[in-house]
Amino acid sequence: MKSHVSIKDVWKSFDAGRIQVLKGVGLEVPAGDVVALCGTSGCGKSTLLNVISGLEEVDRGEVFLSGRDVVNESTRVDLLRHHIGYVFQFHHLMPDLTLAENCMVPVIAAGGSRAAALERLNELAEATGVAHRLKQRVRELSGGERQRGALVRSLMNDPELLLCDEPTGALDESNRERVFEILVDLVRRRGRTLIMATHDLELAKRCDRTIKMRDGRMEGEIL
Repeated sequence: MKSHVSIKDVWKSFDAGRIQVLKGVGLEVPAGDVVALCGTSGCGKSTLLNVISGLEEVDRGEVFLSGRDVVNESTRVDLLRHHIGYVFQFHHLMPDLTLAENCMVPVIAAGGSRAAALERLNELAEATGVAHRLKQRVRELSGGERQRGALVRSLMNDPELLLCDEPTGALDESNRERVFEILVDLVRRRGRTLIMATHDLELAKRCDRTIKMRDGRMEGEIL
């Protein structure tokens, strides 16, 4: 299933409303699009991804994924488990578990089939070049391997929407290119929707659309 993301007049603040981060944000992302959110640190990119995923609740506004209300708590849990994948900047893998064990965590949480998951794990690990590292503990992996492993984990439940928060920001140039190319190739081949926050304008321009954010608002598309 492909996802259409619809965001309307979303506001989000922290510290009991004293810090306003999102200010009436609206965005439509058609199914299958690869979209980059650009802007300086603190402009609201990461918060918007967290709102789309349901990890952060909105103060007001609407967020829908394929017609399903992300703001609704019961719907949000199901979406996070089965329909949304998230790649964090600093991977958030558990260092004392093997890469394979880390990748199986979302499947266990969602109650998925172990046999089907192992097949998907091997396929994704091969595609991302970490198949030979699956039995290694995460603390033994390089930065590039960890981030590619995080990408595998995010795709284990075959989500229709993939969200990435600065997925290449902590990597050197060669690994940044490799992870970006693998990321875009995987979502395109699987017909999935990708929304990525990045400060790297050169990478962003290789997406279908590049949208600039400033001070909690959408400033427009970069051509």
